[in-house]
Amino acid sequence: MRRNWGARVHEVTLAGLRAFVLEDRLLRVTVLAGKGGDVVEFLHKPRDMDFVWWSPGGLRNPRDAGGAAGDDVAAFLDAYEGGWQEVLPNGGAPSVYRGARFAQHGEVAGLPWDAEIVTDDVREVAVRLSVRARRSPLRVVKTFRLVDGELIVEEELTNESDVDVDAMWGHHIVFGAPFLKPGHRIRVPDGARVVPHGAPIGPGGRRVRAGGPYRWPHVPADGGGTVDLSVVPAKGEPSEIVYLTDLDEGRYEVVDPADGLGLRVRWDASVLPHLWLWQELGATVDHPWWGRAYAVGLEPFAGYPTDGLAAAVDNGTALHLGPRAVRRSWLRAGVIEGSTG
Repeated sequence: MRRNWGARVHEVTLAGLRAFVLEDRLLRVTVLAGKGGDVVEFLHKPRDMDFVWWSPGGLRNPRDAGGAAGDDVAAFLDAYEGGWQEVLPNGGAPSVYRGARFAQHGEVAGLPWDAEIVTDDVREVAVRLSVRARRSPLRVVKTFRLVDGELIVEEELTNESDVDVDAMWGHHIVFGAPFLKPGHRIRVPDGARVVPHGAPIGPGGRRVRAGGPYRWPHVPADGGGTVDLSVVPAKGEPSEIVYLTDLDEGRYEVVDPADGLGLRVRWDASVLPHLWLWQELGATVDHPWWGRAYAVGLEPFAGYPTDGLAAAVDNGTALHLGPRAVRRSWLRAGVIEGSTG
């Protein structure tokens, strides 16, 4: 029965795509079943604050994103609304793995997922999504559960073949306006190590010196001195990707130091042991951002760098699944209030 109080869930259509809205007294979370299982809203009701970044292009149905030249990077970007995606089996740049060619962040982020409401109670609501990849023998079942102001994501990844398979698996979680501002703090467990990306990813050079690993958060700057990666930079600073490893636990927080409002994300680091830190701060004045993006991604992952699956296999960080293997994982996200320390 549809309710206007307590926890509730209902189905809607956005840009012609099937979607589900889960909400309670604290949160409203919107999930796109019709495209990637993307989270396109994570709204904290008491402050009317959405933590999800929306890209300049906004939400588009992938079927309406054509009309341009073929491009394995734009295959993802042309329909990228921002939001938070599931990335599998290829993370980052296009890559070829065992004869399968994968586009950027391919392939489940661009697919429609099957979906059903599995819990509809005044105390808890849940939607289960599932999808089979097209070019790899992988199936994902993903349950979004909203309980007392916290989003809980439970996942099951299955290799449906009788051969060994490798994959990059991650959550492409990106923060932006209205929440994200220069000076916000990023908190991760003590002891984390920082591995810089191999080359600059945009114009204007890089902030973090190549090499490493370095100890979080103060790392050598490319031009001398140090960079504090725990502080979100000002607009116009160079784009950057670094990878955090050696995490004692899967946890981070992004917090406004002025009032303590922020988001805490926890996850199963035994399955996703790395954390990608992506910063696009307006320095990219050509395609795809045209100077219009100010966003920070904090993305739990199995595998790095963003050079794609083949590179992650070569360096031994890809997730390995034996014949018919099943791996389970979880992630939880909730709002922080009033902690300015």
